[in-house]
Amino acid sequence: MFGTRKVTGLSSPVRFFCALVLGSISAFLPAAAETLPVIRLQVGNQPVTAEVAADDASRSRGLMFRESLPPNHGMLFVFPETSQYCFWMKNTPLPLSIAFISARGEIINLADMEPLALDAHCALAPARYALEMEQGWFAKNSIRPGSRITGLP
Repeated sequence: MFGTRKVTGLSSPVRFFCALVLGSISAFLPAAAETLPVIRLQVGNQPVTAEVAADDASRSRGLMFRESLPPNHGMLFVFPETSQYCFWMKNTPLPLSIAFISARGEIINLADMEPLALDAHCALAPARYALEMEQGWFAKNSIRPGSRITGLP
């Protein structure tokens, strides 16, 4: 329903117009990254700062829409049970590498994932965690399947 009201002063129509334009623009922008808990991990001999995605919403969003990561920074996905989980890169413009991790903190397998691709990258055995880092980070730091990760929740 459209109605009328008395407008006094020039600033009211200007504020209305700005609110209308900003509201319309925000509908096309990705939602701001939610604030997730952060923990410190030890991956082999390397310290890592990881955002923790431990619920369905944060695991589904992951690192979508991110353009970069700080050095030695990643995202740890924590699952409620061990299973053979798969990941893809929909809406993720950042090239990433992923480590699938057992409940004991041992890396099961690693995979490099291409930006925006829908190719599935899956754990080769039941995993409880997955850690995404900047592509090439694991290789650069000599982290391989069998390497241990400490500090996991």
